[in-house]
Formats: sequence, structure tokens, C-alpha cells
Amino acid sequence: MKLVHSLLLASSLCSLAWSWSLQATIVEFRTSLGNFEVNLFDEITPKTVENFLQYVEDESYHNSVIHRLVPDFVVQGGGFAYSGELPLDVIPARAAVQNEPKLSNRKGTIAMAKLENRPNSATNQWFFNLNNNHAGQPQLDTQNGGFTVFGQISEQGMEILEAIAALPRFNLGGAANSMPLRNYTNADAAAGKTVTAENLVLIESVVIVDARSNTAAGLNPVANTLIEQQPQQDNDLDNGGSLAWLVVGLTGILLVRRRRR
Repeated sequence: MKLVHSLLLASSLCSLAWSWSLQATIVEFRTSLGNFEVNLFDEITPKTVENFLQYVEDESYHNSVIHRLVPDFVVQGGGFAYSGELPLDVIPARAAVQNEPKLSNRKGTIAMAKLENRPNSATNQWFFNLNNNHAGQPQLDTQNGGFTVFGQISEQGMEILEAIAALPRFNLGGAANSMPLRNYTNADAAAGKTVTAENLVLIESVVIVDARSNTAAGLNPVANTLIEQQPQQDNDLDNGGSLAWLVVGLTGILLVRRRRR
């Protein structure tokens, strides 16, 4: 009986640990340019946060890369990983999550990327808003059913995002047609110099640092009021600024392979 009781207790503790981790509201992004925290809005956008944390728990974002930068607009990642050499790996995507466009796409927020004209198609890719992208052009609070904001970056994190935004961009094909690279020049590209870990903006890991479920209570995210006032806009963003993404079509240097779980 003591053995059975011990096993049951161990099982209960494991279950509690799993439930505790899934309620996490603060995660830390550990990157090649520094570390920063993101407070997740699990009480406002629970489905999206749970989806994101599944990828965190699975370590899917370990050694992932920032594959897209549009200055004064977004920094995007979550779709591709680096395993020591090119080609990049495609991070396997789970089932799509239901859209939760409750919060506004303001500077410093993290939101889910998705397929064009498919509001409920978000899986593993996300982006940070470098500017207030809620209204005007683009209008991310209404376009494609509204893009789901599910977290807020720390002040230190905003400095790191701005450092990423200052990097030169290179067209490496497909989804990496606006990729930020470090210590890499146009002359390097013209000479066909191999892109290595020293050039990529790597996300070494995303880890849970605070699992309390109400840590965002002191924050004041802006509500998305435009989604209720205006009809849904499904038009693609102009000049290559679309947040629709595809995990196919990378060509040239960045031929990709599927990453194993």
C-alpha cells in the first residue's frame, strides 16, 4: 500500500508541475543579442498562450532564427531553426489555434502570424510589433480578422528588438526575403560567403521564468476596439509587408529541411 501511495503521490506531483507550467505568464527569450522577458496575457488570450507554451514546453524554439525583419513594422520568428549548418530546419507546426483578437497591435507587443485570408490559421510563428500597427496602413487590428496579441515585451527587450531592427537585411529567398544578419555585408553576399551562426539572429531558447497565472495584472494592454467597429479586411499588406507566411518556397542559400521533433 505504501508503494501504491508513493506512486500516486508522484503522479499527482507530476500533474501539478505540468499544470503549473502551462499557466506560465512570463517567458524569457535568450538570444544572440541578449535576453529579454515577455509577459503573456494568459487570462485574456488563453487559447493562444496555451498554444505558444506547448511549443515552449517542447523546446521547439531552441536555436530558432529571426527570419524576417521589416523596419518600423515587425520582427518575425518561430518558423525555422538552425542546427549548425544550412539548410535551415522547418519547425513542425501543431494544429492551428482559434483567433483571439482582443488586444491592440501596439509597439512592444507579440502577436501570432498566420496565413493570408485565414483568421484561424496561426500555429508556431509569431512577430513583435516595432511600431503601433493597429491602425492606418497596415491595420493589424482588423486585417485578416485581426492579429492576436498575446504578450508584452519588457523595456530591455524593446532595446534588443531595436538592435535587431538596425541590422542589414538580405533576400535569401522565400520566407527569408527580408532576413536580418549580423557581421555580414553586401560584399559578403556578392562573394557567396556562407551564412553561419555568427551571422544569424538566433533564439537560443525560450524558457518559463515565472509561472504565476496573474503576473499581467499590473499591465494595461490596449483593447482592440477596431475589430468591432470596422468590417474584416483580408487584403494583403502592400510592398511585401504581408504577415501571411508559408513554410514552403525557401530557395537559394536557405533551402530548408523538415525538423524532427
